[in-house]
Amino acid sequence: MKKIIVLCGPTAVGKSKIALELAQQCNGEIVSADSQQVYQELDIGTAKPTPAERAQVPHHLIDVASPDAHFDVSRYAALADAAIADITKRGRLPIVTGGTGMYIRILLYGLCDAPPQDKAVRQRLMQRIEAEGLKKLYAELKKVDGEAAQKIHPNDKTRIIRALEVHELTGYPLSHFQQKHCFAKPRYEARQVGFNIDRKVLHQNIERRVDWMIANGWVEEVRELLKFYSSACQALQSIGYKQIVRHLKGQKSLPETIEEIKKETRALARRQLTWFRADKNIRWFDPADAGWSRALN
Repeated sequence: MKKIIVLCGPTAVGKSKIALELAQQCNGEIVSADSQQVYQELDIGTAKPTPAERAQVPHHLIDVASPDAHFDVSRYAALADAAIADITKRGRLPIVTGGTGMYIRILLYGLCDAPPQDKAVRQRLMQRIEAEGLKKLYAELKKVDGEAAQKIHPNDKTRIIRALEVHELTGYPLSHFQQKHCFAKPRYEARQVGFNIDRKVLHQNIERRVDWMIANGWVEEVRELLKFYSSACQALQSIGYKQIVRHLKGQKSLPETIEEIKKETRALARRQLTWFRADKNIRWFDPADAGWSRALN
């Protein structure tokens, strides 16, 4: 069984910096577990590593999909498996790093045995969203699968559709299949470390990061993307990008947009912590605590 290290935690906690330092110390390469860094041309708002950082340490699963491409967990797992196999074959250590919990879970345990996608059901759900609104379908999800609804953002159309699809096809909630999946045999020998800091400090980090992104051309990046891609494409539904799209359409002022991005990012950090804390195999540390490095030895 291949050995890997997993570094996880909420956004803006400092995972990427730690991963870079660790990779340099232990002959490692970084495998990103970030659902937005997979997209090409989304650079500033996804906090991708800089060209200099990528020159220092090889990074994988970054810039692997066009902004208008459909990219899901199964494709992520296939590409990550291939990257890990290649890294291991060359005698180096794979360091999986990111905040997308579903990517990490699928990588470690494989896809759960929920039914495959059904085109007719999904099309019908999409038509209902257009006719009734996403809010109504999210309310429906809370009734049939409250556990899944707690983990899904009310605006996450893709995951709401999937959860309702599974319930319609099987009569069972998606959380039923996910709970069964927790007992699956691990696919890798993984040492998992989670990072967290005081909530007030984390929120300050988020605010500084958003301000830096805006000051360094995030709005211009989105404006350029809209010249070539539809605002409805999957990549532009992520936090920050969808708010800036609305700003560029004249629906919100820039100050309102910035505050909304910060608010949504704080909510994302809470959801990430809830997700990762459910995994009892993760050992938690403050990034400033040197104990995390000993936990990996």
